[in-house]
Amino acid sequence: MEAEVNKMKLIKKNPVTLLMESLAIKSQYQTLHACFKPLAVGQKETKSCVCATVLKTTTIIQELQKQTDLELSLWTKEKTVAEQLKSHMSEL
Repeated sequence: MEAEVNKMKLIKKNPVTLLMESLAIKSQYQTLHACFKPLAVGQKETKSCVCATVLKTTTIIQELQKQTDLELSLWTKEKTVAEQLKSHMSEL
């Protein structure tokens, strides 16, 4: 901790040191961003795929219910999850 305080005092005294520190921080940020960007893209693709699969499954179930003239009502928890899924799908 003391080393950090001394470093901050040095930075305040020398603007060039401040600039060098900001460039180092920027470089670290860019490295982290490059590492995590593919993860974010993959996560979005996975979410889209899961939502599409659930939507397709829901459509198939609805068609089967129409064909068999049998409709099963959802439980309260299922209704809640269905509403949450609809709101997430609208975000895509």
